[in-house]
Amino acid sequence: MTALQEWFKWSTKMAKSFLTMLLFLSVGTFSHANSLKVGLVLDKGGKDDKSFNSAAYQGAKKAEQDLKIELKYVEATDTNAIENLHRAFARKNFDLIIGVGFAQQEAVKKVAAQFPKIKFAVIDSDVKAPNVRSLLFEEHEGSFLVGALAAMASKSNSVGFVGGMDIPLIRRFSMGYVAGAKYVNPKINITENYVGVTGEAWNNPAKAKELALAQIAKGSDVIFVAAGASNTGVFDAAEEKKKFAIGVDSNQNWIKPGVILTSMMKAVDVAVYDTIKETQAGKFTAGEIRYGLKNQGVNYTLDKHNEKLITADMKKKVEEIKKKIIAGQIQVPDYYKKK
Repeated sequence: MTALQEWFKWSTKMAKSFLTMLLFLSVGTFSHANSLKVGLVLDKGGKDDKSFNSAAYQGAKKAEQDLKIELKYVEATDTNAIENLHRAFARKNFDLIIGVGFAQQEAVKKVAAQFPKIKFAVIDSDVKAPNVRSLLFEEHEGSFLVGALAAMASKSNSVGFVGGMDIPLIRRFSMGYVAGAKYVNPKINITENYVGVTGEAWNNPAKAKELALAQIAKGSDVIFVAAGASNTGVFDAAEEKKKFAIGVDSNQNWIKPGVILTSMMKAVDVAVYDTIKETQAGKFTAGEIRYGLKNQGVNYTLDKHNEKLITADMKKKVEEIKKKIIAGQIQVPDYYKKK
């Protein structure tokens, strides 16, 4: 074979490789060429925050495995990046784009209007548009249950709440928690603090720990935390002082067994999975989808990591409370509806 022939063979091989790479970049993989393309936009907490973003990511990954979709995810470095991330997915003609968290409301609203043929979903925000599904949770109902458990577990007659960013959504958690604790013990003392007033509050475990330690110093022996990645600070404080903490969003009992009394779980993973599945089946609908106690969208958690912390009497009592909420016999106060 001549040198010219060798060069021609080599150049042909390289050209084929280059074309293959271009094709891969354009559709992901050959096997996904005709599959549903889903883009997931996480906030700064990222897929490893052991909380809200982790739950959304897990739901999307389950859909990728079960439904053979093409999944791409990105983590926003800050709030200003969110709109561009949604637009980037839309320009690549993704079929469904999911935004995780209330901070993505305006970005989804704007980009969805610019790309009316693409379907969007947003968690914890209500965007009214013909191509947007709003996935909303009744946090106050689940918080009422863990508030009741906190009051039952408290030996000091004092419990606490540490919120992340001071916004109506987190106030909704707090209001439900306080009502649940007072339903069990009307005379219980409740201390409430927030990590901050900006998005950084979700990623400041040091400040969360400081707040929790201050609450413990004042007598709180059970602290409910709703602060994203900052939750770990409260867990550390509870472990250090041998008190109880209550997790949020996903089942966080496993993080510190024996320390985390329970978790107020939001079925974010289920909401994400169901939205992807229905979109793939051609059954996507816009509008609000609400998840509460009635459809198991929120709940308290009980598993091998905390089963020794919740007695049979505590479980019986909280299950009775749950049934009364579902039946409408207990009206849980809602911060969104307060006068």
